[in-house]
Amino acid sequence: MGWIIKLDEGLGWLSKVCGWIACVAMILMAANVFYDVVARYAFNDVSIAMQEMEWHLYSVVFLLGIPYALRTDGHVRVDVFYTNWSNTRKAWVNLVGALIFVIPFAFLIGFYGYEFALDSYHMGESSGDPGGLPNRWIIKAVIPFTAVFIATAGLNMATYAIRVLAGDRSYETEHSGGGLA
Repeated sequence: MGWIIKLDEGLGWLSKVCGWIACVAMILMAANVFYDVVARYAFNDVSIAMQEMEWHLYSVVFLLGIPYALRTDGHVRVDVFYTNWSNTRKAWVNLVGALIFVIPFAFLIGFYGYEFALDSYHMGESSGDPGGLPNRWIIKAVIPFTAVFIATAGLNMATYAIRVLAGDRSYETEHSGGGLA
């Protein structure tokens, strides 16, 4: 059981790092939007590159926020039944959901996202707008990169569920979220 606890904690740490990066990207995005508004309305100046940077940063917020949301149970689910279930039943649902849906879905995102980013790199894709950002493959590469962290978050859901099913109560004090505590 000790190795499951260590694995669970390590995977949880990775998801928290993703959340931290998403948080920093959100702050940068807010600063970017503020700059765009001030530049446009105070100085009548528009930067296409800065406007494109907004959706690049939003992509990072969204994509790296997914593993964090899975770790903290901040994702959307139908809680009509789930809320009233026992921790054991919730653990079984999370274990099956992680192994059948989250991890295979992450594999598909990674597989197709890698090809998507690689095609963009080989084409030398950049913004179609004058003054836009070059190297569009960089933001597209975040997709398969994130798929790895979604898979680790799915594995973390599974390890957390195994801890609950095994009767380990130490998760209650150390785990934020998880939907079981």
